[in-house]
Formats: sequence, structure tokens, C-alpha cells
Amino acid sequence: MTAMSSSASSSSIAISGTNVFEIGTYKVVLQIIEAAERSACSSKTKSSSSSSTSPPTNPPPPKPLLIGMPCEAAGEFPVLLLLHGYLLSNSFYSQLISHIASHGFIVIAPQLYTIAGPDTTDEIKSTAAITNWLSNGLQPLLPPNVQANLSKLGLAGHSRGGKVSFALALGKEEIGTSLKFSALIGIDPVDGMDKGKQTPPPVLTYAPHSFDLDMAVMVIGSGLGEVKKNPLFPPCAPKGVNHEDFFNECRKPACYFVAKDYGHLDMLDDETKGIRGKATYCLCKNGQSREPMRRFVGGVVVAFIKAYLEGDSSHLLAIREGVETLPIELQSVKFPL
Repeated sequence: MTAMSSSASSSSIAISGTNVFEIGTYKVVLQIIEAAERSACSSKTKSSSSSSTSPPTNPPPPKPLLIGMPCEAAGEFPVLLLLHGYLLSNSFYSQLISHIASHGFIVIAPQLYTIAGPDTTDEIKSTAAITNWLSNGLQPLLPPNVQANLSKLGLAGHSRGGKVSFALALGKEEIGTSLKFSALIGIDPVDGMDKGKQTPPPVLTYAPHSFDLDMAVMVIGSGLGEVKKNPLFPPCAPKGVNHEDFFNECRKPACYFVAKDYGHLDMLDDETKGIRGKATYCLCKNGQSREPMRRFVGGVVVAFIKAYLEGDSSHLLAIREGVETLPIELQSVKFPL
């Protein structure tokens, strides 16, 4: 785990590279993986001949994937696993995935389910299976010049996906992985409907600093997530099971941001299609525009994983010290490093 210095002053921070809240310098390709196939960046394609008897050289993933990756530049890149929210499509995060990948990361967003009940155990198992698949299954899907560095692996999740991310990292249901995560991110995580109405398996214990995690943690919250859109629907991130409660149980090193005037789904794509896509505009209290919140989430995720996967803490320190200009106003910031 890379430690961040807590004594840096704003005058001494030298920010490396591009602004994390803007699109990075890497050209990105998004690839949908239903079964193992070669990258869209490669000139070679999987043979469709029915007469071929050769077994596939790489196993298919346990779940369909959307992968965002640097395409033209050669190099070795850290990997971030990103889990979608409740009943959402992984494609709704395409712009967020592209933002993160453009700064030199491989982002893998599985489609964990299309229909799900309250119990998240299957999602935890599926995420573990995908993580275990990465060692043999990921590299053949990447361009020949792009190498996945699985020793620098992060786990992130939005909403219910945030709960699943924490559950897997905490070893809930005694589900483990063959690879080690070095950074954990909860993007407006939600543990159920209300305190006492957590979905199984419950993650929150309501004991301060109770999360026993051998990794750095970041929690991002939305100021409007606990506000009802209308009297007919509950808030999308209810108080008592939301970002505040998750952060209260984190230990150092951890950081916490709450976006003022933005809602639970405001980091999604500008346009989300289909019935579920249209529902994202109706069920949750939203801000005026998704673009600023998405830029913020993308940028702060990049800053965090640069710090704890790559050892470059300059952007995260700049955000903490107010040196880096943010695209939104923050309601709360905490850095118990």
C-alpha cells in the first residue's frame, strides 16, 4: 500500500500529468465481451469457421464485460474492476469508464445480472469469479502492445455495486479471490432500504472504524442521494445505509467526498437508453446536469488509484489542499490519512 504524506503544503505540491477532471491523453476503445475474443484494436479476429476443432486459447469471462482500455500506446497499465448499480446496465457507465481509462487504466465493468432480488450473495460470488478469471482470461483480449498489471488492481462499485465491492473486500460469506486488491472505492454505496432493513449479506455494522481492510479506501457520496425525488419513491441512497455510514466504518488510509447538489445517478452517461435508462431520470433526485458530477467522479477515482496503485499522490494531495480546480462544489471532504 502506498502511503500519502499528510504534511504536504499547497505551495509544495507539484501536480504530474494532465488534469484528472479532464479526458486524459490515452486514446480509449470500449469493447463488449460476451465470450473470449480479440481486441477491437487488433487486426486479428477470432475465426468463425465451424470446422475448427482447436480449443479457445483463453477462457470466456464468467459474466459479460465492458472493457475500456488504452488502445494505441504501448505500456503496462493498472486494472480497475467497476461494478454497476442496482438494475443498471454496465453500458450506462461508458463515459465514466472512458474518462478513467484515458488516464492510463484498464477498466473492466461486468454485467452482473439483469434481474436481481434483495440478496447480493450471487453478485459477490460473480465478482470473485471474474477477479479469478483475470489472470488467464484478460490479457488475450487486449491489444498486443497493452499489458495488464494485475499486481496493481483496484475494486470500485456504484450503489448496490458499492455494497458488493465492500462485501467482497471484507470477505463476506467467506468468498475470496486469487488476486489481491490494493484500493477500494465506493461510489455512493448503499447497503439496503434503511437501517435495520439491510439487504443480505449486511455490510454495515454501525461500529466506527470496524472495516478490517488491508487497502486504502475512498467513499464518494451524493448530496441529493438521501432526498426523495417525489413522495411515491424512497430516496435512492437512504440515510442510515449510505455513503456516510460506509465511511464511518473505514479505517485509515481513507478519504471521503460528498458532492453538493448532485444525485445518486448523476455519474452515469448523459443519455441512458431503454426503459431502465429512462428510469434513471425518474427515480432519483438529480442535479441539473450529469456531466460535472461524472467529471468529478472520474477525476477523483483517477487521483485515488494513481495514488494507491501507481504511487503518484500529487493529484489527490492537490484536491485535498484545494490546488486542483473541481468541476463541482463539495458538501463534505475528509482525509483521515
